[in-house]
Amino acid sequence: VFVNPEESFREGNMDRHHYETFEKFGNETFIIHLDNGRGFGKHSHDEMSILVPLSQCCRVKRSTYLRLQLLAKEEFKLSSLMEESLLQDQLAPILIRPHLEAMDRRLRLVLKVLADCAEKEGFLSVVENDLEGQPSSHHHQVHRGR
Repeated sequence: VFVNPEESFREGNMDRHHYETFEKFGNETFIIHLDNGRGFGKHSHDEMSILVPLSQCCRVKRSTYLRLQLLAKEEFKLSSLMEESLLQDQLAPILIRPHLEAMDRRLRLVLKVLADCAEKEGFLSVVENDLEGQPSSHHHQVHRGR
């Protein structure tokens, strides 16, 4: 089961997914994918170990990198967009303010890991250009705010 480490980190959900196998039926085994339902975890704790795979591989698609940068800008702030989206739910409010603020804080930490990677390995080695025909003109932005 693949879990996107950046997504799990933003949600503060360290043990989000796992699976079980049932072998009661002999060779007719099957996998059940479980989500422990912990949702957005503890808003006051950022589990940095979730980011270890990102800091080790130091690779991200340019489209993902640009989206993360966009969501870090004040006019497209992740917490604001998430709050607005969740207002449509009948159970609103789904997330309390501290959880929304934690998402912004964690996004900044993800971008910091990527900035550290780019400083160590070079932007072009870290950010893979998956946007065909578009130049990688954002390579200097990775160092801002440091």
